Amino acid sequence: MSPLPPLLVARRVRTDRPGPAAPAAPGAYDDALDDPELRAARAALVQGRRQAARSLLLHTGDDWDRRGHRLTVLAREPYAAAWAWDWLRTEPADADAAALLALARVRLALRGREDPGRARETCAKAAALAPGDPTPWLGLLRLARTQGAEGEVLDAFAEVRRRHPEHHHAHHLLVARLAERPSGGRVESHEVYDFAEAAAGAAPADSPLAVLPVVALAERYRVLAATGLAPADPAASGHWTGPRARRILRAGFDWWLEWEHDEHPRRHIDLNHLAFALSAAGRPAEAAVLFRRIGPHATRAPWCYPHRDPWAAFRAARAHALPVPV
Repeated sequence: MSPLPPLLVARRVRTDRPGPAAPAAPGAYDDALDDPELRAARAALVQGRRQAARSLLLHTGDDWDRRGHRLTVLAREPYAAAWAWDWLRTEPADADAAALLALARVRLALRGREDPGRARETCAKAAALAPGDPTPWLGLLRLARTQGAEGEVLDAFAEVRRRHPEHHHAHHLLVARLAERPSGGRVESHEVYDFAEAAAGAAPADSPLAVLPVVALAERYRVLAATGLAPADPAASGHWTGPRARRILRAGFDWWLEWEHDEHPRRHIDLNHLAFALSAAGRPAEAAVLFRRIGPHATRAPWCYPHRDPWAAFRAARAHALPVPV
């Protein structure tokens, strides 16, 4: 894989918000998605009680996608770093406490409220406590995705994949970074599509990575629209209607029809990407099926692309596909 270019600088929708124990109200987003156990543990952590989080992570075990998702959501709480530090001082060898502290410090570093070097050091310590866990390396990848040199991004991704080859979140992060590389040829020949389709093809038939090429389409649209090379209205762009885009959307939707994983912790992220792309491509009938499956679990990305109000964009696309409210 060739070196990565400097990052595209783009505005980002703020994503930190203390979460309720109950599902998010209409018009709000809950990064916990449809995980009630995670919402309960997060609510307890907000009150300074860590036993629910400890039990949650213990029972998550080595379900690496779920562990990464749950730790990432818990780490978004404003005082997660302080709580994890207290926990780790009490139990210095606890890998769950170390991983939570690592991801919390990564989040603070991404917001300019923590030294990135300290966050990297914390991730390294967490990785040493649990050598088989990809989650500390996910933290390093999140940091490198926006602040790191090209080697850091690829090295961290390689370490995640060495521990879990199909890591969902890690693949999404790398696709977002690769999409920011300049295009060296025809519009539909960008290397992010090559990478995403190769990763999807190498994964087992039932792997959610089958939707990764659709994510690549959305991330590339984000870059094109942010740099003025595509309209700010996704539906006004021809980005979704070329031969490769049509093939990617057909393959992604067909995979979902056959293999949808009701239990995957990040499946609503894939569903939202599919609904976004099919809506922008002018395929409301297919998008309608996805909106029914999404229910209240809208996600900020990709509806915020390029710089839109994500909830307004989601509601407008859903209303077009489903004239009768769901």
